Amino acid sequence: MSTVIWVAVVVVAVVAIIAVGYVVLQQQRRHRLRDRFGPEYERTLQERDTRQEAEQELIAREQRVNSLDIRPLDSGTRDTYAKKWMEVQERFVDAPGFAVTEADHLVTSVMAERGYPTENFEQRLSDLSVVHGRTLDHYRQAHEISSRAAHKEASTEELRQAMVHYRVLFEELLSAPEGAMNGDHSPRHTGPRLEETANDDERTGRHDPRGR
Repeated sequence: MSTVIWVAVVVVAVVAIIAVGYVVLQQQRRHRLRDRFGPEYERTLQERDTRQEAEQELIAREQRVNSLDIRPLDSGTRDTYAKKWMEVQERFVDAPGFAVTEADHLVTSVMAERGYPTENFEQRLSDLSVVHGRTLDHYRQAHEISSRAAHKEASTEELRQAMVHYRVLFEELLSAPEGAMNGDHSPRHTGPRLEETANDDERTGRHDPRGR
């Protein structure tokens, strides 16, 4: 076999190895992004023209969040926010619309306390997706109901659902960030759940004054 043929064989082999390595790296990156962003990976994929474009956007989100000063809450601050949530939840019985608005403000306040920019809702979603992608749809649904509630277009049941949705993200934001960064999304409990409060209301005879 001539030298030229040997060189050609070597070149083809090297190109094949590089191609296989590239494919492997792409697959590893894809698995990592899917694992980190959860449902947000598929959502972004559906919103973009190509998989590469979607994955580049997710990587850009990671880089942006890594540049932010995201910090944990100290135990005293977490306890303060947990008490505020319980107060908001208790007010839901008599003023559900007002309570949902307060819940929205409280979630935004915790985000700011942690170091997330909060000026733009879409940017909030983008930043939160890096660590809280698995629960982010709760925030979207809660915000949508809250927006309709501002125009008195949401029923009491929808407002109750909004509180439940807000709570999912709220508990994650209050939890220690080490677990969240490692994929542990176990929420920190912040008092009796809304469903439990509703059951207590039935036992004590308290009902929504608007009869819904």
